[in-house]
Amino acid sequence: MTPGSSATVPGSQPGSPDQPLRVAIIGAGPAGFYAADHLLKQNDLNIEVDLFDRLPTPFGLVRHGVAPDHAKIKNVTKVFDRTADNPRFRFFGNVTCGQHVAPADFRNYYHQIVYTVGAQTDRALGIHGEDLKGSHSATEFVAWYNGHPDYRDLKFDLSQPTVAIVGMGNVAVDVARILCRTVDELKETDIADYALEALAKSKVKHVVMLGRRGPAQAAFSLPELKELGKMDDAQLRILPQEAALDELAKQQLAENPDTTTQKKVDLIQEVAAAPDAGKSRELTIRFLVSPTNITENDGRVAGIDIVHNELYATDNGTLRPRATEQTEHFGCGLVFRSVGYLGVPLEGVPFHAKWGVILNEKGRVTDENSQQPVVGEYCAGWIKRGPSGLIGTNKGCAIETVQCMLEDLKAGNVLKPGHPTADAAEQFISQRQPAFFTYDHWRSLDEHELNLGKQTGRPRVKLTTVDSMLEALGK
Repeated sequence: MTPGSSATVPGSQPGSPDQPLRVAIIGAGPAGFYAADHLLKQNDLNIEVDLFDRLPTPFGLVRHGVAPDHAKIKNVTKVFDRTADNPRFRFFGNVTCGQHVAPADFRNYYHQIVYTVGAQTDRALGIHGEDLKGSHSATEFVAWYNGHPDYRDLKFDLSQPTVAIVGMGNVAVDVARILCRTVDELKETDIADYALEALAKSKVKHVVMLGRRGPAQAAFSLPELKELGKMDDAQLRILPQEAALDELAKQQLAENPDTTTQKKVDLIQEVAAAPDAGKSRELTIRFLVSPTNITENDGRVAGIDIVHNELYATDNGTLRPRATEQTEHFGCGLVFRSVGYLGVPLEGVPFHAKWGVILNEKGRVTDENSQQPVVGEYCAGWIKRGPSGLIGTNKGCAIETVQCMLEDLKAGNVLKPGHPTADAAEQFISQRQPAFFTYDHWRSLDEHELNLGKQTGRPRVKLTTVDSMLEALGK
């Protein structure tokens, strides 16, 4: 039965041949697609999935978060395309939950709702000077150079010779690499045109990444570290004294041997001992340091104060950093904080503000007062568990949520919508947002961007405004 032909049969159970189980998934990133895929693979059930996103384009962070020079990672979208080929799948892009529709609206058209909206903002450092001009979140910069419509008009002062990045996770490493790449390297990617133009004029010569822990605890992976050492015109530097492990770290590595960690430490120490390669830019990784203050000059960033840390062992044996009395200051004109993403609440959906996630138990949304599951409502991905793991991590997370959904369906614990048909849902969405995008619209837009790329010798030229996307489709 196709979505357009579904109809309600009195007395029929949702998921039966006569009454499809109608599921709305809010957020078209990896978690949303993985949840849709697992639902549609339930061959013994008749399930229809409508996937919503506030942007006209699907894929979430795969499109707007993965670094432009990591094209292979984006190949996961081919898997999502196969999910979208299922006749019981529909995409409603350019539909904003909280603006065009509210969570309460979905309850009138679907038996189950899954929130996969990700983590849309970032954590603050909580230090003086964080709000100065020239101080930004790394998430904003990433969204800017990836052509996210909400961030395309931001300005970053790339005339500054020295940039500090607080953090050394995946996002921090991506930002450092993009700042240090040559124009020729960036031209081979799908980086937004305006970002390529701005970076071509960049005066950045020295990028400093600040990590509060030591080499053995560094959040970046071994492949990422190797990649930082292979940029065309930027040399990776690490201070020898900071590359050396202290006694606690040595002891922990000896007692709990880990080949990957040891290889990472070995490479860090090789980098620290490497001679000058004569490249025009430098990327310096600093270990066991934390920012304490961002200094200013005439209302904008002028430098950053840092404190040196030491490691100590907690009661469970984990090594944690703590401040010493040794401090340092260095001048910089631009600061990016990259200390974690944070989810934002949806109206009417229980939320844990400190953790930045929807309140849930294994993906079942739970009431903040009774702690009991909210019937028919679920979550998956970063809004469920916090910003951890890689793209593939969302698959297992989504499957866990879907298993809970299937258990609840079997027990009869689903919503009882007044209009549980595909036609009714589409009519409602059309009234609220006539300019919604279907997956066919996305395929046309995808082809258009690829063709623009061919004309300029690039893999893709992204359209970065909703208006330009509508215009390209003649909408």
